[in-house]
Amino acid sequence: MATELLVVIVGPTASGKTSLAVEVALELGGEVISADSRAIYKGMDIGTAKPSIDDMRGITHWGIDIVEPGEHFTVADFKEFADAKIKDITSRGKVPILVGGSGLYIDAVVYDYEFGGNVDPKLRSELDKLDVESLQKYCISHNIELPENNKNKRYLIRAIEQKGVNNKRQGSIKDNIFMYGLRFESEIIKQRIADRFDEMLKQNVVDETSKLIAKYGKNMNIYTGSVYRPCIDYMDGAISLDELKQRVLKSDMKLVKKQNTWFRRNKYIKWCDITEAKSRIIDDIAAYMIK
Repeated sequence: MATELLVVIVGPTASGKTSLAVEVALELGGEVISADSRAIYKGMDIGTAKPSIDDMRGITHWGIDIVEPGEHFTVADFKEFADAKIKDITSRGKVPILVGGSGLYIDAVVYDYEFGGNVDPKLRSELDKLDVESLQKYCISHNIELPENNKNKRYLIRAIEQKGVNNKRQGSIKDNIFMYGLRFESEIIKQRIADRFDEMLKQNVVDETSKLIAKYGKNMNIYTGSVYRPCIDYMDGAISLDELKQRVLKSDMKLVKKQNTWFRRNKYIKWCDITEAKSRIIDDIAAYMIK
């Protein structure tokens, strides 16, 4: 009988979460479940910093390339997917490692959110007619917590459809869930973000953006992330290469602030420097296993 446990690794974008998860998986005999609301989309590889085959180092990764860009996929869908994978991984004697920076994805799993029924088509139709500012005002007036990306129309609609979800959650996490967060000084994470985008440029993220536009057009909500929309503006000649880099850096640093704010509220997360995180996780799991 497999020992049931779940390792969770969180932290800001570009903090090295996935690399750490792979290292831990190699030590514990685990598999990785990505909790990244952008990595779920097929064809969006470079701009979402998905791990390459080499990065995965033979470790099975789940939660990547689940749906086509623009396809409906909710937090409830992710929870159902992740719960099934955790059960499957555990049944095979492996250790599930949930890793990502999408706070609501993480919380939905560890706090066992209960979601309402199916989407109301009439409500969805009405919400689709509203612009981003109107959706934001709707959330505020109805006491609905704004999503992490509160300028993304699709995320705002999801938040409204899932109204009250935060009141349908466990007050604590189970004893077999081990949560760890990576902490960095602001200037260090800023440099990591800049270096990562330089690498994206080398991998030709602009060409990837062009292919996405050719297939899906320019106006998809998927482009509201930190990379693709600035790339579109760069391709259109609206900004220079230096301006492109600054736009991405500024956007990602805003995301870092939101992620840190979200995760800092979670009292169950053990915060670590990247240099100590692996050994701390391994030691904790070893102690749990011999109880």
